[in-house]
Amino acid sequence: MHPVHLGVIFLANLALGYLTPPVGMNLFFASYRFNRPVMEVFRAVAPMFFALAIGLLIITYLPWLSTGLVSSAQ
Repeated sequence: MHPVHLGVIFLANLALGYLTPPVGMNLFFASYRFNRPVMEVFRAVAPMFFALAIGLLIITYLPWLSTGLVSSAQ
């Protein structure tokens, strides 16, 4: 596995983890900031959450998407 591909997968997983209830820190920060319940914030973020999950699957199983620029630069 290419180190750049591993890094992209790692960062995408972290972004997804920060949005995943019940331990997603970004949900708690947004809930506190906007004075809304956590589940209301998650319902608002759900489309982005699912888009990020689909993007993560695509990045994971099609490595040339994240290593294409690195490969062409060498």
